[in-house]
Formats: sequence, C-alpha cells, structure tokens
Amino acid sequence: MTTALMGRLRSADIGSRALRSAGIMIAGFGASQLLRLGSNLLLTRLLFPEAFGIMAIIMVVMMGLNMFSDVGLTPAIMQSRRGDDPAFLDTAWTIQIGRGIALWLVALALAAPAAQWYDEPMLAHYLSVAAFALVINGFNPTRLDTAHRHLRAGRVTLIELSTQATQLVVGLVLAWAWGSVWALVASGLAGALAQLVYLNLFLPGPRNRLRFERSAASELVHFGKWIFLSTVAGFAVAQGDRLIIGSYLSLSEFGIYNIGLFLATFPVMLGHMVTRRVLIPVYRDSPPGRSRADFMRLRRLRMLASAGLLAATCALGLLGDWLIGVMYDARYAAAGGVVVLVALLQIPVLIGITYDQALLASGRSRGFFALQALRAVLTLAGLAGGLVWAGLWGGLLGQGAAQILAYPLLVALARRERAWDPLHDLVFAAAGLLLAALCLWVNWPAIMALDTLGRS
Repeated sequence: MTTALMGRLRSADIGSRALRSAGIMIAGFGASQLLRLGSNLLLTRLLFPEAFGIMAIIMVVMMGLNMFSDVGLTPAIMQSRRGDDPAFLDTAWTIQIGRGIALWLVALALAAPAAQWYDEPMLAHYLSVAAFALVINGFNPTRLDTAHRHLRAGRVTLIELSTQATQLVVGLVLAWAWGSVWALVASGLAGALAQLVYLNLFLPGPRNRLRFERSAASELVHFGKWIFLSTVAGFAVAQGDRLIIGSYLSLSEFGIYNIGLFLATFPVMLGHMVTRRVLIPVYRDSPPGRSRADFMRLRRLRMLASAGLLAATCALGLLGDWLIGVMYDARYAAAGGVVVLVALLQIPVLIGITYDQALLASGRSRGFFALQALRAVLTLAGLAGGLVWAGLWGGLLGQGAAQILAYPLLVALARRERAWDPLHDLVFAAAGLLLAALCLWVNWPAIMALDTLGRS
C-alpha cells in the first residue's frame, strides 16, 4: 500500500501533482503558523493588550489594501491560455506595479480618516509608513504566479517561510528594543523587501520588464474587473468582524478578541490557501463536467481536504479554551471563548470552500463576484444586527448565519460548472453539527463569558 501511494505521488497526472502541491503547502502552512504562534506568544510578553488592539487595526487596513491590490492577476495567469507568454506576464507585472503605487497614494489619503474613526491619532503615521509595502509588493516577479500555475509549490513555500522568518525576527528585535507598534510597521516593510529579494534570487524563470501589450491588458482587465470587485466584497467577508467589532470593543478587549481569532482561523486560512493555489489548475485541466472520472477525482480531493479541515476546526472548538489558558496569562482568558465559537462558525465555510474556484478556472469571474457580494452584504448585516441583539457572541452568530444563507447561491453556481457534490455536503454537514454540539457542551461557560466583552 505504501509503495502504491508513493507511486501515485510521483505520477505526473494532474491529481498527483495537486496532492503533492497540497501536501507541501500544508507542511509549509503548519511551519508558518508555528512561527506566528511563537512570535505571538513572545509579543504578548513584550506588549500590553492595548498594543494588540492597535496592531489589529493596522493589520485590518493593510489586509484591505492588499486585497484591493488584487485585480485578478494571479488567477488570470493561472487560468489563461497565455499564462506562459512573456508579453502577457510583463503586461501583468506592469499593471501590478502601477496598482501598488496607486494604492499607497490611496492609503495616504485614508490614514487620517482611519485614525479619526478609531480615535487613535498615531494611526495616521503608522498607516502612511506601513502602506509603502504595497509599492514594494508591486515589483514582485510574475515567476511566483507561474509557479502556482504549474503547481510547483516546493521552492515557493521555502521562500514564503524565509520571508516570514525574516519579518518575525525583525519584529521581535524591534519590539524588545522599542516596545512600540512601530516594530510592526518596520517589520512589515522588512518582510515585503525580503520577499522581493528572495523571489528574484531563488525563483527560476525569465525576468520581467516593463511592457504594455494592448491585447494582454484587455484580457487581464476583462477577467480582473470582477475579481477586483470580488476582493472588495471579500474584504468585507474576511475582515468585517474586525471593522465592526473593533469599534464596539475597547482597544484592550479588541486585542483579546484578536488573540482568539488568530488561533480559531488556522483551518479556514489553510483551506483558502490550498484551494486557491491548487484547485484552479485542477479545474482547468480536469473539469468535473467533462467525465465521471474527472468528477470522482475531484470528489476524492474534496473529501480528503474537508475531512482534514473539519478535524482541525473541531479540535480547536474542543480544546481552544484550554489552549488559551495554557499559552497566555490571565489577561487573555476571555480569548478562549472566542477560539471555540469562531472555530465552530467556520464549519459552513469549510464545507463549501472548494466550489468557488471552479468559477475562476472557467473564466466566470462575474459569478464569483456575485457570490462574494452576497456574502459581504449578509456578513455585515449579520454582524451589526447580532451585536445590537446580543453583544459579541450575537455578532459572531450573525456572521456564521450569513455563510449558511449564501449557500443556495454557491450551489447554483457550482451546479452550473457541474462541480456540486451533494453527498460531500450532506456528510460533512451532519458530522459538523454533531461535533459542534459536543464542543459547545464542553465549553459552554467559556462561550457565556463572551457576554462580558463590550459591556464595560
């Protein structure tokens, strides 16, 4: 059996390459999260909870700007027939540079209003400097996208880990020396610069040059206009809780909330990373509607991915409160309930996480935008209404309900691509409900303790 498995992994077919790449990415993600966790534990000893609240606000804005910089260049390169054409790649690189510079200018304009919204004057200075990382990221070579297109994950994963290690070391040293949020700002710039250097030094392939081919730009813009709008909606889905809850909690409570969020979202972050990088090539080369064999190949990949992600999610739902008590001091105790509840509310996301990439693989970015827009509206409404209704835990429940309400549209779009697998969804919905009930029963006091946040 072991020999057969090794032979399968060495095969050159798309399923085997997807499994190899997914395995490398999962290993890299695990190492990445260990680095993040170690850094987080050390930083909690160097900084106060209020500092984590400020850092979380900076990360919200930076992640939003990064998402707005995604005009669909990576998925466009991954799915296009011209994805290996130098003229196409150089045009994409030129657009990427322009986008990075434009977004930095937007960040400069938004810095003062953001500082006023969160009533933290220093935010204007932090954001103005931190956002320069967008300019640096704009010069990253398209060799990275080419590696994703052809499922070459090994060297990319090593470069990502090296970049993260560089950023974490710089951040920890500066946090020890300065004891200030400026450590995060400086380490972010150091990480962006390190990534640019490492990609150019260690990732093989032709160098980009400034070039603008009209036909390539037309294809990129046509595909990317919906991706751009999708990332705006995706930002609301992924960061809406921080935007709304950040104004509901005090800075200290918001820092505690983000400690819990940091642990609870490990599985869904892994799921998004793997499906985004692996499934577009799989759907492109092995569309499920082409044959029963292609559909069954995707079912096996989907079942394997969902089983692993559900197991990891429910482990956090069961042990999250205990983990917080072991790793952090008493100031962060309320984060235990956050870990449990947020982890369990990710289960509907994980069940449908493999479907939307079928839309991008077939070039239907407009349908992907429609799905993301619906999720964004439902998420923001659920968060705001839940907070008014029942405080923090009500807001989180509203956010989870939004994912369930968006499921019918996800199914309709997946059926259009012949990618929907009702057996998969039924099996993991039933398993998720049973495991969630167990986790809630074990950790009910920690869930109820969330009611104290935001009430002071």
